[in-house]
Amino acid sequence: MSKQQSGNGTPLVRILAIIVAVLVVGCFICSTGVFVINLLLDNAPTESEPERISDPKSATLILAYSPEKADLITDLTERFNDTRQRTPDGERMQVQLVEMTPDRMVEAALDAEPDFQALSPDASLWLDQLDLRWADLHRADAGDIAPRRIADTVRYAVSPVVIAAWPEVAEELGWGSQPVGWSELQQRAAGDSDFRWSHASTSYASGMLATLAEFYAGAGKTRGLTEEDVLAQSTLDYVQKIESTVSFYGENEAVAMERMRQEGRDFLDALIVQEALVVQHNRNSKDPLVAIYPREGALWEDHPLALLDDPAITDNQRRTFRAFGEFLRTPEQQQRILDQGFRPADLAIPIDQADSPISLQNGVDPREPQTTLQTPGPGVIQVVQNAWLYTKRPSNIFLVVDTSGSMEGEKLENVRLALSNFVDQIRGARDRVGMVEFAGSVYNIEPLALVDDLQRQRLEQEINLLEAHGDTALLDAIHAAYVRLQREADPERINAIVVLTDGLENASNTSMNQLLAEIRRGNAGDAPVIIFAIGYGDDADFATLNAIAEVSGGQARKGSIETINELYRLLSQYF
Repeated sequence: MSKQQSGNGTPLVRILAIIVAVLVVGCFICSTGVFVINLLLDNAPTESEPERISDPKSATLILAYSPEKADLITDLTERFNDTRQRTPDGERMQVQLVEMTPDRMVEAALDAEPDFQALSPDASLWLDQLDLRWADLHRADAGDIAPRRIADTVRYAVSPVVIAAWPEVAEELGWGSQPVGWSELQQRAAGDSDFRWSHASTSYASGMLATLAEFYAGAGKTRGLTEEDVLAQSTLDYVQKIESTVSFYGENEAVAMERMRQEGRDFLDALIVQEALVVQHNRNSKDPLVAIYPREGALWEDHPLALLDDPAITDNQRRTFRAFGEFLRTPEQQQRILDQGFRPADLAIPIDQADSPISLQNGVDPREPQTTLQTPGPGVIQVVQNAWLYTKRPSNIFLVVDTSGSMEGEKLENVRLALSNFVDQIRGARDRVGMVEFAGSVYNIEPLALVDDLQRQRLEQEINLLEAHGDTALLDAIHAAYVRLQREADPERINAIVVLTDGLENASNTSMNQLLAEIRRGNAGDAPVIIFAIGYGDDADFATLNAIAEVSGGQARKGSIETINELYRLLSQYF
């Protein structure tokens, strides 16, 4: 990486330094990576839109929580609500839940009137980012005391971030006979093209903390990571060496763990998750995993409960927050937290007793981690997030866009907006994106190119010129994108196709059998292409989309015009 240059010849480390100097404080960059997304969780909780409570006496606290602990927080909330506690003026205290990703929590909490009063992300680092951005938005003068968005915080559960692997894979890495860390993982992945491992994007704590741990290891430190450490060329080289072997990035660890349960070794060999999810997997699966605690040190998801500093929050809602926080810290609920595989925040509760789920029988070790890394300040975390864009594994992405006659009107307008948002959220000028447009035939192909300012403009021009007409040559369009990615034969990149269609195949020269056979044959090589398909509307051919996505190792997802922009927000975290 020491010789790596940007598209205009500027040294990489200078680019990163410039970014640190000029970046708006706290700006969240949507992570990028491949799109293998679990679509088998159709019944999983989804984000809802709670009504903003205007009753000045209301004691109902709306709590936004991150998805990896849905079962835990739902159980604890139901138990609290069942206590039927009341405020001094007789209002019943209760907590109402809304599931939300951590990055969305931060964005929503920056609004003047957020739809929740409290939040529980997967780690406190998001609260630090929120306070940093809030201070930047509301500080009147440079010398003023920085205002905070968080009024109060309670920590109720913790879980170290580990490398989860199948036992035989862990043993091959050296687990059980010697300490194992990032270098061993990288060496195995670099030496075995069939070895697959993953961590989530840096929009989630497991991905962010894994990335921080890699930067710590590259700097040879366990505490006091600085911006200078992050930007040191030797550190960047170390992290890029590891990240270049990642099979894909993803939206969150819970989604990936569900696929581990359902697909087993066909999915991944190893995955970065919090320890609690290894415990939960092993309790519910006949095919267990083991937790490897990186020898260089581990960081922790600390699951805070935080109250916003917002004058619209009623006194009774503040009372509910305090009561709920006290409830979570009671010995009974701390034991319940332990029973679900998380480590309790109350250190007086032992985790090494015979009946503790934190046990070798569940693939985890209560004596680990031996080394805990210090979470750096929000400024350093911001630099790590941006540096990751230049060290992560880059992608080749073809967008395959249906412009058949059925797309006319509002559908096409929504697609234009979704595609523009998608292109806008790709940062770093290392990913290459092209576009294939189709109707009754494949009529326009924008070749793959690095997404610099020029390519972004080209793509935006093509998106604005999209017009609806004709039939639907879906198979020909996918084939055109697939052939071009196979022609690249680039094993150093994640090779992906994103298909967006609302219709039935009715005009292709390529047959379904021909396309599936070509994908099987091509993906047996060193540069497989994974296909993600979004179909919306009653006419979308989901049987075809599912068959094509599955044979490539990808997934198909059903969407509507109303949710298409949300789907592309999710996709932007993968690439």
